[in-house]
Amino acid sequence: MQHMKKWLITLFILLITTTMEGKIRRPAVAGQFYAGSQKQLLADVKSCFENCKDIRPMPRVQAVIVPHAGYVFSGATAASAFSCIDPAAQYEHIFLLGPSHHVYLDKASVGAEYDAYNTPLGNVKVDKELGQQIISSNTVFTCDERAHNKEHCLEVQLPLLQGHFKEMPPIVPIVIATQNWQKLQEIAEALLPYFNEKNLFVISSDFSHYPSYKDAQKVDGATGDAIKTGSVLKFIEALEKNESLGIRNLATSACGEAAIAVLLMMCEDSKGIQIHHIRYCNSGDSDYGGHDRVVGYHSFAFTREEKGARVPTVPAFEEKASSQSSSEGEGDKQGISGFRLSDDDKAMLKKIAYESIRFSFYGKTYKPENLSPTLKMKCGAFVSLHKQGRLRGCIGHFGEDHTLGEIVAQMARAAAFEDPRFNSVRQSELDELDIEISVLTPMRRIKSLDEFVLGKHGIYIRKGWRSGTYLPQVADEVNWSKEEFVSHCAAEKAGIGWDGWKNAELYVYEAIVF
Repeated sequence: MQHMKKWLITLFILLITTTMEGKIRRPAVAGQFYAGSQKQLLADVKSCFENCKDIRPMPRVQAVIVPHAGYVFSGATAASAFSCIDPAAQYEHIFLLGPSHHVYLDKASVGAEYDAYNTPLGNVKVDKELGQQIISSNTVFTCDERAHNKEHCLEVQLPLLQGHFKEMPPIVPIVIATQNWQKLQEIAEALLPYFNEKNLFVISSDFSHYPSYKDAQKVDGATGDAIKTGSVLKFIEALEKNESLGIRNLATSACGEAAIAVLLMMCEDSKGIQIHHIRYCNSGDSDYGGHDRVVGYHSFAFTREEKGARVPTVPAFEEKASSQSSSEGEGDKQGISGFRLSDDDKAMLKKIAYESIRFSFYGKTYKPENLSPTLKMKCGAFVSLHKQGRLRGCIGHFGEDHTLGEIVAQMARAAAFEDPRFNSVRQSELDELDIEISVLTPMRRIKSLDEFVLGKHGIYIRKGWRSGTYLPQVADEVNWSKEEFVSHCAAEKAGIGWDGWKNAELYVYEAIVF
């Protein structure tokens, strides 16, 4: 009897507390995926963001893709995407989208039954009214507590968001518990009106599950490249291709496949979205993971282009970088627009690239002195790294927002440490690398392929927010006609289809390669 009284009193207290606070979704994985105590969790969140000090906020961040594993494995990678957001940004809502690990509903469940999600850092308000509005908009949405009460994919993002934002906006938690293509399209269509500058979309997904360390890098690189195209079909094709490779222990290439697909669908129906790959690692990179069975983690930031912006100056990847040095005819290409590089200029740029990588191993920045007027001119460049004739990293930058010396220094570091297709260059490899630099002349808009000279011009294709390029020297490595060259670039680099260039903006430029 006494035991029954105590039980009733406890139940009464819980009922009163629930009535006073509203219905609170309690943490399911505190003390497992992240620390259960407030003090330790604050310290861990701080540590995750301190690992991202080199990342600066970007303007107009619309969405991020972040991993949802334990903080010791992926916390810093998730923080790297959140670091792209201004902590003082004032969004009206944060839409949290992630996969269901526990139930299959053939729908998406909106956590509209909760007044708040609780973490050791406090409560995060749920906009129940908006959640109910979304549920009533389409039968593809429901409100099923089973999809939320044990699900970790959204929960693990909250302490990082709480630690980052000066003022935490209310959330709309959505667990996508279907892989049905038609229903994913309906979800995207229903959420599209909210996909605007007023709201932030946080997409929660890990990537490859359980292959070896090297296999993870391979499949995650392919998946990441597909996401960067912004094409949902390219993304799905990459997943299918990964599956067809027969890689041992590969269970999935992206557990949040459905949530990522919804995001890409919304992006395809929006204007001016730019996709930035921020960081990659896998569980084998942590102090707690082996290399036999790993899980991959990417982070991305999606930004909205400023209205009236000119040709983008974001980094671009070039997969078919030439390993050849400049040819005898290269001198003929140096008179473009009166721009020339002397032998001393070339030697200095090679030194800048090498020293920039070398200094990075010591946490320092190389600052060259006595630069010629040419190296102080503003133009774009690619830096390609090769090891034993094979590409080891390649990143370039269009535009005229930095001096040539600065661009080569930045792109050399990026090619060595930020190309998501490769592991970071090790210090022991430095002297084995061949450094190739392609200095780009200003881009010129063309109206017809008659103005494009194969082997002389590089092509830059832009359609909406999608874009892609091939450097001039790619023509030396393939046996393509002019039309095939542009079509391959449109399909494989810009992700707009084989004939997509026919109604896209076309630009040409030339390169001094050495």
